[in-house]
Amino acid sequence: MTALENVMTATDTHKRSGLVSGLFGFPVSRREEKRDKARAQELLDFIGIGEYADRLAKNLPYGVQRRLEIARAMGAEPKLLLLDEPAAGFNPAEKVELAATIRKIRDAGYTVLLIEHDMSLVMKVSDRVVVLDFGQKIADSSPGNVQNDPRVIEAYLGVPEDAS
Repeated sequence: MTALENVMTATDTHKRSGLVSGLFGFPVSRREEKRDKARAQELLDFIGIGEYADRLAKNLPYGVQRRLEIARAMGAEPKLLLLDEPAAGFNPAEKVELAATIRKIRDAGYTVLLIEHDMSLVMKVSDRVVVLDFGQKIADSSPGNVQNDPRVIEAYLGVPEDAS
C-alpha cells in the first residue's frame, strides 16, 4: 500500500456506504472515496510527509514510516491520540521534527497522551508530565516542576551515597 492508501484505511470507519456500494462503484461510494483521499492527503501534508503519498509505505525511510503511523492514527479522528514511544529509533534531527509535529498536533486541538523515555522530548512538547516509578505515580505537574522534583531525580538519576 502507498502512504496515502495507508492513511485512507483509517478513514474507513466513517463510511456510510457498504461493501456492495463499494464493489459496484455507486456514486455515494465514489464520493466517500474522493473525500477520504483528500482527507488522507491533508493529514500527510499536516504531518509533513505529503511528498511521500504515492510511495509504498514499506519503502519509506524509518522516520517517515513512524510519522505515517501518526497520520494514520489521526485519520480515525480520535478524541485522544496515544503516542507510545514515537521517538524510538530516531536520530537527533528526526526527534526535533517529531517534537515540532507533536506540538502542531496539540495546537490543532488534539489531546495527546505521550509515553516516552526521551525526557528532553517530553519536556519540549508537554503541558503536563506524569512520572511513574515501578508503576506508582511519583509526580504529576508541569515539565519544569517535574524536572526539579526530588522524587523524580532520586528515582531516575539516583542520589549519591553519603561520603561520610
